Amino acid sequence: MVVVTLMWSTAGVVSRHLESARSFEVTFWRALFTALSLVFLLPLVRGRRVFSDIRHAGVTFWVSGVCWSVMFTAFMVALTLTSVANVLVTMSLGPLFTALVARVFIGHRIAFRTWIAIGAAGLGIAIMYGSQVSGSQFLGILVALCVPIAGATNWTITQNSHSQGQDIDLVPAVFVGAVISSLATLPFATPFQATAHDLGLLAALGVGQLAVPCVLSVLCAKVLKAPEIALLALLEVIFGILLAWLGAGERPGAEVLTGGTLVIGALLVNEILGWKNRNNAT
Repeated sequence: MVVVTLMWSTAGVVSRHLESARSFEVTFWRALFTALSLVFLLPLVRGRRVFSDIRHAGVTFWVSGVCWSVMFTAFMVALTLTSVANVLVTMSLGPLFTALVARVFIGHRIAFRTWIAIGAAGLGIAIMYGSQVSGSQFLGILVALCVPIAGATNWTITQNSHSQGQDIDLVPAVFVGAVISSLATLPFATPFQATAHDLGLLAALGVGQLAVPCVLSVLCAKVLKAPEIALLALLEVIFGILLAWLGAGERPGAEVLTGGTLVIGALLVNEILGWKNRNNAT
């Protein structure tokens, strides 16, 4: 799972070394290469019937695919508008957004410690973004917010479906999301400007940053508990910021470091306390 988070975290630094591809074109190529690689990976992990099963999947599965497509698209577009640190810390709000969405729509109770974490994370976000309330930086943050919102929606419908005895296979849903993302961004990606160098990097992202770690994370989920995965997933933020700093010279400002530390710290404490409470209960 640590390797998975390291692979996820490479998107920021790789995107900083693109020569000509920008915005929706970056999203299109990464989504396309992800979909193409999953065409070969899915039968290996889900069997040859996986694509016929997709055709007969229910509405919830397709809604999950749309959520994945929003996450894929918003993530890469946000990276072209604001810093890697801003995007990754904003994405890390996913668990807290999920708690709120699940509370509103399916009645999940929010523990007091999670309310404290939500407040602390909100303060961290205010510190981070207080000086970025205008221009493309702020637009990038707004786009990045679509990622945890779509993720929270995805998790909520998945959990609700599970409670009704209908589990969603998330790996094929990722494939559907990649296909939708590539089709949706194609009209905005032309005329293509990506060089051969860019296509090589974007192919590496599609395969090594998204498709392969997605499959590996599902395998990890069979061994690790959900709280363990949630804690380890936070490494993506740390790895991503460090890689962009060391590999692209994108040094985060003091406000980002302070606010980001508060956000990640709130998430970390919340998950650890929740983990301990569950262990004590058993």
